[in-house]
Amino acid sequence: MNYELSTHEKTDLLGFPIFTSPLEKLGSKSKILINTINQYSYIVTRQDQGFKKALMESDVLLPDGVGIVAAIKLLTGKTIKKIAGADLHQHLLEKLNREGGSCFYLGSSESTLNKIRERIAEEYPNVKVGTYSPPYKPEFSKEDDQQMIDAVNAFKPDVLFVGMTAPKQEKWAHTHKSQLDTKIITSIGAVFDFYAGTVERPGKIWINMGMEWLGRLVKEPKRLWKRYLYFGPVFVYLLIKEKANLVYNSPNKQPLRKVA
Repeated sequence: MNYELSTHEKTDLLGFPIFTSPLEKLGSKSKILINTINQYSYIVTRQDQGFKKALMESDVLLPDGVGIVAAIKLLTGKTIKKIAGADLHQHLLEKLNREGGSCFYLGSSESTLNKIRERIAEEYPNVKVGTYSPPYKPEFSKEDDQQMIDAVNAFKPDVLFVGMTAPKQEKWAHTHKSQLDTKIITSIGAVFDFYAGTVERPGKIWINMGMEWLGRLVKEPKRLWKRYLYFGPVFVYLLIKEKANLVYNSPNKQPLRKVA
């Protein structure tokens, strides 16, 4: 049985079904594939059809970024809240801790995974944790894929966190969803490092101002400048173009008056 969102729980944005309800509204009656989308990943989908398919066929696609929140406001008039991968991660850990559930971290290095296990043992003592560090390579072999699937299925977690960097993680989770014995699958690559403390996430002041992207850019300018300073303006241009098309094709558009 596939997980279906009701029409009031999602909003279409440039062809993508964006989840617009609180995380507490997420059900768990069937296996759920949860991904996030931001302005950068949207731009990447324009050149990567596999990534586009993975995001569009997510059961839940979260608005991870002020750019997506602003885009929905501009194009639909709806006001929604940003839901980052870190927000989802915390929400699920709190839920698992209350219920005595389990989670599995697939991705990253053994040292990072060890730090994650140590922190969870302290903060969420009722959560059972499993981990697996896959080989670091651009593409996995069939043997690699099977070893990862076997590791997850041997543990049978309630939640599977996948962290292999985008878009590899989203495409892997989408491809192998049916083979994974878990209730929730979600790709949250950067959160692995944030939670382990190997990469410092910008503070709450940046986050509350909607400027987390700037905090990350200041910390890692060489790696992130293109994402924010080049692809950001490209995303804005595409939004303005889409808004112009909506206005032009609106049935309520008023005809232009001739100037005498």
